[in-house]
Amino acid sequence: MNGMSVRTPSSEESAETVHRAGFACFVGRPNAGKSTLTNALVGQKVAITANQPQTTRHTVRGIVHREDAQLILVDTPGLHKPRTLLGERLNDVVRTTWAEVDVIGFCLPANEKIGPGDRFIAKELAGIKKTPKVAIVTKTDLVDSKTLAEQLIAIDQLGKELGIEWAEIVPVSAVGDKQVNLLADLLIPLLPEGPALYPEGDLTDEPEQVMIAELIREAALEGVRDELPHSIAVVVEEMLPREDRPADRPLLDIHANVYIERPSQKGIIIGPKGKRLKDVGIKSRKQIEALLGTPVFLDLHVKVAKDWQRDPKQLRKLGF
Repeated sequence: MNGMSVRTPSSEESAETVHRAGFACFVGRPNAGKSTLTNALVGQKVAITANQPQTTRHTVRGIVHREDAQLILVDTPGLHKPRTLLGERLNDVVRTTWAEVDVIGFCLPANEKIGPGDRFIAKELAGIKKTPKVAIVTKTDLVDSKTLAEQLIAIDQLGKELGIEWAEIVPVSAVGDKQVNLLADLLIPLLPEGPALYPEGDLTDEPEQVMIAELIREAALEGVRDELPHSIAVVVEEMLPREDRPADRPLLDIHANVYIERPSQKGIIIGPKGKRLKDVGIKSRKQIEALLGTPVFLDLHVKVAKDWQRDPKQLRKLGF
C-alpha cells in the first residue's frame, strides 16, 4: 500500500514481527455508527456519540495500541450536501482527510437499506483511488442473518457498480463488541510499516479543552435535539486550579460558554427556573471529572452568537 516496495524478509528478520503504524478514518452518513465504533476500538469514550447528525465537528483521534501496531483513528465530520458555509468547510476537511489517511472504513448500518446518502459518499470514495477501503457493516446486532447476508451482497454490488474494490467487507456490532477486534486485525495489515507515532497510554491527541467542550455540548443537546439540532457551540474559556486547596483535595474551575444562534433559543437551553442548564452542568461535570480524574467546579453561561453557522468570523472564533 502507499506505493511501498515489497521485499521478503530474511530469516533473521522474520523472527521479529514488523511494526505498523498509520491512520484510519471511518466515514458514513449520519448515525451509521462511526463514533460508537471508534469508542469500541479504543475502549474509552473519545468520540462524541449523539443520536443526530453533525455532532462530530472536530477531528477526534482515538489510538489503538497493539504490540505490533498502532492504529490511529481520525474521526472526520460527516460528508453532506452543504447548505451553509459551515457545511462547505466541513466537506473540504473531509476530502483532505480521506486523501491523507492510510485506510478508509466505510460504515453502513445493517438495519437500513443502502440509500442516496450512502451512494453520495460511495461516489466520493470512488474518486479517491490510492487509499484502501474497507466496508464495515455496523449494528449487526439489530438484524437477523438473512438481512445481514442481503446487505453484504448489496455492498459488494455497490462496489462493483462504482469501481470500488473493497479490501474487506466486515460485519461488526460495536455495542455487542462483536468482531470489533477482528476489525482492528483487518485494518492493521493495510497500514504502512513504521514505529509507533504516539506514546503508549495516549488515547486521543485532542486538547482537553476541546474534549470538555464536546462533553458539555453533548449534554446540552440531550432532550432538545429536535428544537436545536446543531445550533449549539461550546467554548471553554478557562481552566484554572482553585488556589488555597490542599494538594490532596484539588479543585479545577472550568468556565465555559454555550453559544446559540438566537435569543429565543436561550429559554430552551436554560429551561424552566434554570433546571435544564443545571442538569447539563451536573451531567457534563461527572463526565469531565471522569476524563480528567480530578474534582471540577463547572461554571456555565449561555450566550447568543447570532447566526454563527453562516458567519466566517464567528466560525473562526468558535474554533471551526
